[in-house]
Amino acid sequence: MVRLNKIYTRTGDDGTTGLGTGERRLKSDLRVDAYGTVDEANACIGMARVHTGAGHPAIDAMLSRIQNDLFDLGADLAVPDDGKPLDYEPLRIVAAQTLRVEQDIDLLNKELQPLKSFVLNGGTPAAAALHLARTVARRAERLMVALAQDPAEHLNREALRYINRVSDFLFVAARAVNDNGKADVLWVPGKNR
Repeated sequence: MVRLNKIYTRTGDDGTTGLGTGERRLKSDLRVDAYGTVDEANACIGMARVHTGAGHPAIDAMLSRIQNDLFDLGADLAVPDDGKPLDYEPLRIVAAQTLRVEQDIDLLNKELQPLKSFVLNGGTPAAAALHLARTVARRAERLMVALAQDPAEHLNREALRYINRVSDFLFVAARAVNDNGKADVLWVPGKNR
């Protein structure tokens, strides 16, 4: 059970924050940037859900599950898997979470019009918001990849697969809320030359 009785602690006034292990890191640290960007993607999904709730209840339910999983992902990133003993079992993203997102992608993708060009970010308000969430999720993924390249850092590989799949899901969901791709705005190379 998480309890947040006090919102400000003043411990971050020096530009540091605490990881789940108690270790202090700069707020500009790559790990902190990664889980902060996951949080940003989650907020973007929340904005998208303002548009998906009434008209797309099945997609909204999928997004709700992803939002909860993204908190799991933030918790995973906030506790480096460095082999040091902890007095608790850290929360980790597991393959079942990635598989569920893949199944949701497959379900939505069955109804989509085939793509003949790249899709511009837009169409309906729901699609535009989902595309924004997708781009933020991709940024989180890039930060996580950079983190994984640092030999001093440790990253749950399933977490990386999960965020990659979430980005894919957000693309497919954006097309789904665009009348299953019929309302997609397609890129026309060189159109404005």
